[in-house]
Amino acid sequence: MRCSLYAVALAACGQRALAAFGLTSTSSRFKVDTDAGLVFEVNRANGDITSLKYNGVEYQGTGKASAINSGLGSSTVTGETVNGYVKITVKAGSLPLTHYFVAKPKEAIIYMATYITGEIDPGELRWLARLRTSELPTGVHGNVGDTRGCTAFEGKDTFKCPNGETRCKMYTSDRFIDDNVHGVSGPKASVWMIMPGVAYETSAGGPFMRDINSQTGDSDQELYWYMNSGHVRTEPWRFGLQGPYAMAFTQPGAKPSENLDTSFFSGLNIQGYVPSTGRGSVSGTATGVPNQFETVLHWHNTQAQYWTKASNGTYKSPLMKPGSYTMNLYKGEFLVSTDSVTVTAGQTVQKDIASKEVETPVIWRIGNFDGQPFELRNGDKIERMHPSDVRMGPWGGAYTVGQSTAKDFPMALWSKQGGTVTVNFSLSQAQVKAHVLRIGTTLSFKGGRPSVKIGSWTGSDPGAPKLIDSRGITRGAYRGYGEVYTYNVPASAFKAGRNTLTLGVYGSGDASWLSANYIVDALELQE
Repeated sequence: MRCSLYAVALAACGQRALAAFGLTSTSSRFKVDTDAGLVFEVNRANGDITSLKYNGVEYQGTGKASAINSGLGSSTVTGETVNGYVKITVKAGSLPLTHYFVAKPKEAIIYMATYITGEIDPGELRWLARLRTSELPTGVHGNVGDTRGCTAFEGKDTFKCPNGETRCKMYTSDRFIDDNVHGVSGPKASVWMIMPGVAYETSAGGPFMRDINSQTGDSDQELYWYMNSGHVRTEPWRFGLQGPYAMAFTQPGAKPSENLDTSFFSGLNIQGYVPSTGRGSVSGTATGVPNQFETVLHWHNTQAQYWTKASNGTYKSPLMKPGSYTMNLYKGEFLVSTDSVTVTAGQTVQKDIASKEVETPVIWRIGNFDGQPFELRNGDKIERMHPSDVRMGPWGGAYTVGQSTAKDFPMALWSKQGGTVTVNFSLSQAQVKAHVLRIGTTLSFKGGRPSVKIGSWTGSDPGAPKLIDSRGITRGAYRGYGEVYTYNVPASAFKAGRNTLTLGVYGSGDASWLSANYIVDALELQE
């Protein structure tokens, strides 16, 4: 049997499919044979996937079906063959939603797209494949979302294991800008979510948004793609077509390419689909970001969002829907410039953008103003474990300028956990004058913001930042609005010789780890 490129990458080419490509049906099911080893079935009453057989092995979970959210309920489900592709359309009966399943000959892939015209209760929109843990025991990022043998201790989604390690499905997440393919694996196969091209264009949250990718339970291995949720989301939902995206089956560990061609959707009458001919792009130079940081560009309006990374000072955007966009430039994840641009179908707009960040001489700086806490203590762990995890270093403590390193400064402070942080530094007599103290944060919870004291001087309360009504750091999130606090410290606060900055938290809360807190990006005392 001669194999196509995708059959080689996404199926066991040497194994014969059980039947020819096509769609068959009964009174209760649509059955699709991809002729690439994958056969799946869709419930005609509600659009749930009830069977996922790959090379003769059943991977669909034994409890709940695979579906949008936890199932759409009573729906109108139709199946047809269009231009040589199988297309199944699910029109939800009580929700503003239409979901599509599409199969292409000789590919072990279920292509999907989801069209919405309003928010879906309970405030999230996700594709959730419930697969068999017995066949696919390894989740995204290994065991960080494996709750087997562990006990919930914070809500119903964060778990403590007998060895003191912690697990949470949120710990499986990655930044949208980096998350084009993620999957779960077993000894006979891997199953992947693929978000190619502009799959995220109608999601919310921007390039640094992160959401659940998998959760490993006793019976089900859950594989997700979150399109919209309230998990530390910083902007409203967008409506329209989510995707196209796909779920692919491969041999164990054979990760598929993110460059999945979905252009054939243009001939399938998919509601909301905009082909490449109806799009435009933006290109130009992006300058002023130091070489050691990623240069990220981000375009967004209320209908769509896009992003890319510049290389050697130049960039080209993905193909975008026509319209006017805010254009952001980031040093890593730290916003350094904002502009606007209008995109026209069939055209590439030239737009240069430069960082507006002004480098100010400093007496000392801890960390980097890059919108990320990773260089600080516990910053290398926070995406994959709870702050109480036994593998975490201590919180609070002291930092001495000229002796300590960034790893000695904790990446977060709590109003009821870990104590304050002190920064000890020395000034010459000539430096005893007014200075500016600048503190960058990445995420706040329950109104947490810095309290600062130097000598006899205490900084005023800057007021609570804009509320994000979602747990953050305890579920592995570090990115919010990214507030920067600036304090004009008078000369009377300083003295020649040793000085101490005491850094704490304004805010409160009803539990140790869920009290007011904030995540530190960097801080500096300017000359």
